[in-house]
Amino acid sequence: MSDHAPTAPRLRVAPSPTGDPHVGTAYMSLFNLAFARQQGGRFVLRIEDTDRARFREDSEQQVFDTLHWLGLQWDEGPDVGGPYAPYRQSERLETYRPYVERLLADGKAYHCWCSTERLAQMREVQQKSKQPTGYDRLCHGRTQAERAELPGYTPTPVVRMLVPDDVELSFDDLIRGRVSAPRPDDQVILKADGFPTYHLAVVVDDHEMGITHVVRGEEWISSTPKHILLYRWLRLEPPQWAHMPLLRNPDKSKISKRKNPAARLTWFQEQGYLPEALVNFLALLAYPPKAGEDGEDVEVFSFEEFSKDFDWRKVNPVGPIFDLKKLDWLNGVYLRRLEVGQLASRLLPYLQRDGVLPAQPSLGQLARLGRVAELIQTRMVLLSEATALVAPFYSADDEIEVADDARAQLKEDSGAVLGAALEALSDLDDSREGLLASGSRWNAEAIEASLRSAIVEGMGIKPKLAFGPLRTAVSGQRISPPLFESMEILGKTSTLARLSRLRDALAER
Repeated sequence: MSDHAPTAPRLRVAPSPTGDPHVGTAYMSLFNLAFARQQGGRFVLRIEDTDRARFREDSEQQVFDTLHWLGLQWDEGPDVGGPYAPYRQSERLETYRPYVERLLADGKAYHCWCSTERLAQMREVQQKSKQPTGYDRLCHGRTQAERAELPGYTPTPVVRMLVPDDVELSFDDLIRGRVSAPRPDDQVILKADGFPTYHLAVVVDDHEMGITHVVRGEEWISSTPKHILLYRWLRLEPPQWAHMPLLRNPDKSKISKRKNPAARLTWFQEQGYLPEALVNFLALLAYPPKAGEDGEDVEVFSFEEFSKDFDWRKVNPVGPIFDLKKLDWLNGVYLRRLEVGQLASRLLPYLQRDGVLPAQPSLGQLARLGRVAELIQTRMVLLSEATALVAPFYSADDEIEVADDARAQLKEDSGAVLGAALEALSDLDDSREGLLASGSRWNAEAIEASLRSAIVEGMGIKPKLAFGPLRTAVSGQRISPPLFESMEILGKTSTLARLSRLRDALAER
């Protein structure tokens, strides 16, 4: 058993690898890390994998990957090591046994041989008679032989803590002040398979690893008296407590992976949110924005700015609503702040995922992506939305498919508009020499001038209606990147081929 006296704050996050990481893992990590960095302390990642029935082997790596993606880097953990290794509970089983033996020897815990069937029946009777639910201590004070003579016996016991009648139910919380919790029952602290339950393991591990501040969700308030009791029985110094408000859906229910895809941390990557926007959003959920010099709230800030002024007393204990509209707004702000080269780099994995670009794009394809990224930067909220906007720039001219909503808005004169456009654009020179010839260059300015002259002035069509057929021909979409700039990037040959293809298709109808 260790006796640590940290000189600087030590905080931890301890997710369970039982599926896709919950967004709450990032939420807790953010607040833990902000305080640790502000105070010059350490942030620890511990994997609590004692629930072997729900354990999923790939989940731990997902925790590493998603927190790395968010930039929430830990100082100690299973993958980076540290002075208190190992950092997986399944690798620490021998650590817990001496603590259990001490509690048994001191009469603070006892063996329980009750079968799961007997416990289920007990709870059913309690619920039907509207009694408080909890273990009835049938095994307390009995030897194994004595207990074996009674119904509902199983030879492999668990270990329960013996909660006294005068257990202290109040404690100080950094966020909530003085908090009261309900009376706990005789909690199982060692399971029949030899694995500790959360309640024993978290106390032992936090002590062994020198954790000074335990920051976790408010659902653990009811368990805190058990933990404080274990600290006292084992003569250990308890940490300070901070119970964060739970993230909630718009209907005020607790956000869960079963009901809300946004509860999965990997979902935000799949959708194309920027990690810095998500970190900013999570900070705003339970913390007030900083007041600007003009008195207005400053809602866009970096992790470093958040950490610098962090104060537990400012955390709002009321469960915040997980408002994706606010996150979308923030993501748009961060997208527009990116340099074009950075945006292109962020877009690349999504375009490769969706088959727009190959795994090893050519230099020409990457150069074109830089030009296209500049066009669409203000037209996206999510990186994943780029696929529909970018795909036409990499599609073969004869493979452009016209979307139903784009086809529906084509008027009877669309064929004539396309014909006039073809005639006007044919006069523009896209040769290398032509780039130097004033008035005949294939660029957005010259393309726009020629098309306005031919369609708006020549055919008398209003500007807002004049270019719809051209947009549809070039991109296949009703809404697309700026038309003239798109034509410039595609080049004359592709542009004319696409205009001709739609014109001919309309003529055949």
